[in-house]
Amino acid sequence: MERKNRYKKVNLLGVYDYTVWLTYFGLFISIVGIMEGLRGRQTKAIFCLAISGLCDAFDGRIARKKTDRTEDEKAFGIQIDSLCDIVCFGVFPSVICFTLGVNGAAGMFVIAWYCICGVIRLAQFNVTAQGRLGETEEKHCYRGLPITSAAVVLPVMCLIGTWIPEGIFVLLLHLILAAMGLMFVIDVPFPKLKLKDLAFFAGIVAAALFLILARGKWGC
Repeated sequence: MERKNRYKKVNLLGVYDYTVWLTYFGLFISIVGIMEGLRGRQTKAIFCLAISGLCDAFDGRIARKKTDRTEDEKAFGIQIDSLCDIVCFGVFPSVICFTLGVNGAAGMFVIAWYCICGVIRLAQFNVTAQGRLGETEEKHCYRGLPITSAAVVLPVMCLIGTWIPEGIFVLLLHLILAAMGLMFVIDVPFPKLKLKDLAFFAGIVAAALFLILARGKWGC
């Protein structure tokens, strides 16, 4: 009897079924990307950011396919998605930008602004999403720019950076981060992307990554 109790099943907190696999994988890829960026391998970091963005684009769609989710599972999905998003599309892009030259006093201010606005944006999303748990109708727009837009904007910016002087590129990164932070918290509607829109933006990011790799400016 003692031996049976010793090896009894351990219950884990959280959800581990297929509805959150992509969310967890996207976080894993982002952590790998952060380490690659800190090692000076910005191209690999940008690639990881793009993959993480792709995971985020589909994790919600996959979760909604499971019709027998409990209210707790739905609420957990909302919370875990936003918690992962602040790492994947708040901290991770900030690390990439820091390694590309957004540092010093102005850089620290801009990165802090970007991350704080991102946290506010995600907290507001959680509050409104939590209030809609019982609704069956899906909303067709976001309030404020989704923080996941960094997965598209940053690869395109880095591609532009391969053609322009470094000083101008770093200045543009400062301005883009500041502007994105502002758009996170301005209450304007942004339409939700359909599958064809996702395919279009995925194509843009793929093309940007290919050209960045071909030009070989941001490390291996």
